[in-house]
Amino acid sequence: MKLDLSLEALLFFKNEPISIKKIATTLGKSEEEITEALALVETTYAERGIRLMRNGNEVMFATAPEASVLIEKITKDELTRDLGKAGLEVLSIILYKGPVARREIDYIRGVNSNFIIRNLLIRGLIEKTESKEGERSFTYKPTFELLSFMGVSSARELPEYEKMQAKITAVQENPVLKGGDAENDILAESENKIADDNDNDHIAEINKNQDA
Repeated sequence: MKLDLSLEALLFFKNEPISIKKIATTLGKSEEEITEALALVETTYAERGIRLMRNGNEVMFATAPEASVLIEKITKDELTRDLGKAGLEVLSIILYKGPVARREIDYIRGVNSNFIIRNLLIRGLIEKTESKEGERSFTYKPTFELLSFMGVSSARELPEYEKMQAKITAVQENPVLKGGDAENDILAESENKIADDNDNDHIAEINKNQDA
């Protein structure tokens, strides 16, 4: 695959700032080669709805400034919708397993969770923090606001916290449970712990506060 195409795929998949050094290491190329390929990508996307954004030595894909009105409308539409099954699934993993990296969430669920995580961030239900693993490595955890609205002072006060955390960890560590009924049952049980009517009211209230 051509280097510029590999860059496109990597930037789209990461959907977060990434350093040229990290890109070079990931793709097995020199920083000079990456810089040249990025220039080509930047030119290719110059007149499109997606642009290559630069901030110092970091780059990422982002929507074009001209699309800001459209993006604002889409964002408001997303905030008025229910979280849905996938949203509750990711939120339950973060509540019972957090701080947790996106790759761990993806592995537990068996699918890419990037857009769902973005939605939860926009809603103010979770927050991203830099992990101890190194440059541009992040983990996700529930916000203090979410915990407060759920009536707990820490995630450890959630219903059957230790039991549910152990079950989710079991899915993560035991390949036999991956992708089967056991995994579905465990994730469904963790969702049910946070998805009662009272908690849904709390989540809706947080969304209102985000719009205020």
